[in-house]
Amino acid sequence: MRIALFPGTFDPITLGHVDIIDRALPLFDKLVVGIGRNSNKQPMFDEELRLAWVRETYKDNSKVSAIVYEGLTIDCCKAIGAKFILRGIRYVNDFEYEKAIADMNRTLDDGIESIFLTCSPPFAFVASTLVRDVYRNQGDVRAFIPPAVLQHLYPVK
Repeated sequence: MRIALFPGTFDPITLGHVDIIDRALPLFDKLVVGIGRNSNKQPMFDEELRLAWVRETYKDNSKVSAIVYEGLTIDCCKAIGAKFILRGIRYVNDFEYEKAIADMNRTLDDGIESIFLTCSPPFAFVASTLVRDVYRNQGDVRAFIPPAVLQHLYPVK
């Protein structure tokens, strides 16, 4: 079975993430969205909410699941039986950073391969950091987030 882990903070999950996941689905039998606890980042949204957003977004797709993990991504891959790490690339500088991580992961376990997908052009600029900044400053982020996040950030009154 081809299992991939798509690691990140997903703070929040964006349409850019959804684009990568949706386009990766034909490549794998199972895709696990891994919400990593990162001691260097202070998330805006708690991990249970982020987990709920991913699960709600993919509630009708049995190939997608979501977990929260701590520690090395390679160790998470081993725990779930993933042989692939999925990463999205927006720009050249993303590739340089992601390649360094992929090389480190390959050194730690050469049986787990990193797979890079470039974002579709309409989503290349969409980043959780930018979405948070716009939202924090009362800007409208509806064009950048899936319905599960939309319902939480903009509840119908």
